[in-house]
Amino acid sequence: MPDLPDPVSHAPPYNKEWPSALVAGGCFGLFAYLLALLSPFMAFGASVLFFFLYTWPFFLALLPVAVFSGMAISVWQRQKIFITFLLTLAVVGLSFWGLFYAFIGW
Repeated sequence: MPDLPDPVSHAPPYNKEWPSALVAGGCFGLFAYLLALLSPFMAFGASVLFFFLYTWPFFLALLPVAVFSGMAISVWQRQKIFITFLLTLAVVGLSFWGLFYAFIGW
């Protein structure tokens, strides 16, 4: 039998940065969602609370979308933290305000 190299010892090392990228992206998505949730109160005052009383399920449905968006952007940007944070803020903020203005204009 020929002397073959051991495939385990010559395997390329695994990239172990993805789980930390996913956690950082998820945290960025959660923070961006909370900031987007706070922004209508800062723009329009406490009267927004009555608006959220009837539409809260739709805005709550954006929470997992925000977290997964942060995770996807984090993997896509390969842990460029500042760019990931800015893109996550932009995506989550635009989706939140898009839904907000869609309900206001309804």
